[in-house]
Amino acid sequence: MKLLITMSALMLLVSCASTDGPPARFDLDLDEIIDAVPANEPLSRYGNPPSYEVRGKTYKVMASSRNFIQKGEASWYGTKFHGRRTSSGEPYDMYAMTAAHKQLPLPTYVEVTHRGNGRKVIVKVNDRGPFHDGRIIDLSYAAARKLGIAGSGTGPVEIRAITTGDMDLDTSSVVLPQGSNGDGKIHVQVAAYGVVDSAERMAGDLRTRNFNSVRVHVIESDGKKLYRVRIGPIPDIDLAYRVLKDLNDIGHQSARVVVD
Repeated sequence: MKLLITMSALMLLVSCASTDGPPARFDLDLDEIIDAVPANEPLSRYGNPPSYEVRGKTYKVMASSRNFIQKGEASWYGTKFHGRRTSSGEPYDMYAMTAAHKQLPLPTYVEVTHRGNGRKVIVKVNDRGPFHDGRIIDLSYAAARKLGIAGSGTGPVEIRAITTGDMDLDTSSVVLPQGSNGDGKIHVQVAAYGVVDSAERMAGDLRTRNFNSVRVHVIESDGKKLYRVRIGPIPDIDLAYRVLKDLNDIGHQSARVVVD
């Protein structure tokens, strides 16, 4: 069902649809699965070569996702790749709202609309695929469940890229570190919550682990408030990736570097 490309290792890992599948249990309430929150992020260091080849076919990576719209069939991938490295270098989490695309820059945020039932999700494209004819996007298992294609395996969709370069969402904050003027550009986003208490607990835990400049930012999306736990501002991108590695090492696999 899915081919994963690890650019840093220059190797292809090809799977068979018969060996992939859903988790044995899926206890998440679909109403509690929050769409990916679009944010400005630097391009992946590993997942954006000018072109790459799979099964004798060459694919060119797009320089920009601006105004990109595409219609076709969506599929999904699950347990076989859970925890394995994606083309962007991030670990694949079948419970997160992510996806794979053959040509969009990594990362790109896209809105996916099911053309049959009208459901919509927002996912972060951080991987390459699918490499089956007629399929334009591979969704995480959680995204497939939320969109309504987990049972059927595929479904007709339209995908629309969300332009994050024009965003400046952090105009207010719930918690500011002492002495910070909040004018930095580079952050590491650890998580996003629909409830401020959950975000505050996460921020407090990070502070007890000696992470500095932990903030909780609030934004509004579709009339609902989202509370984003972030570390920063961070003075340079290399330091941001070192912070990201430290977070990954203690289990925060969904953390990411963002640039606002």
